[in-house]
Amino acid sequence: MKGKLKLIVPILVLLAAVGVYKFVLAAPEESKAKVKGQVYVLPKEFIVNLAGGSYAKLTVALVLAAGQSTAGATAPPEGFGTLEQEPLVREIVTDTLTGASPQALTSRQGRHGYEERIKRAIDRETDVETTAVAFTDLVVQ
Repeated sequence: MKGKLKLIVPILVLLAAVGVYKFVLAAPEESKAKVKGQVYVLPKEFIVNLAGGSYAKLTVALVLAAGQSTAGATAPPEGFGTLEQEPLVREIVTDTLTGASPQALTSRQGRHGYEERIKRAIDRETDVETTAVAFTDLVVQ
């Protein structure tokens, strides 16, 4: 019996030490969030003229960088959201997409290219910092 006890006590001490390390001393794991930042969907949809007499109707979402606020200083006009520089963002989206080919917007590669161009323009021309731009809904006619 004493032989078994001599074997069990060190194992229990080792397990207790591992438990203390894991729950008390070890650094907490970093968040593994797939989306880093706040997703802000521009509330008013876009209708833009495309090349060849076509048009697109779409909704745009921004993934805002950490620290970005969607609380505007004044009450927004009807149909607009609370992002302070939303009118400038809307202008960039409209200017970038106007005249685009319908084929570019309906292909995955072309669509992602326009999303990246819009992101770079927003980051360059406004105080809004984004990590991504996404077309959440898109209809081309």
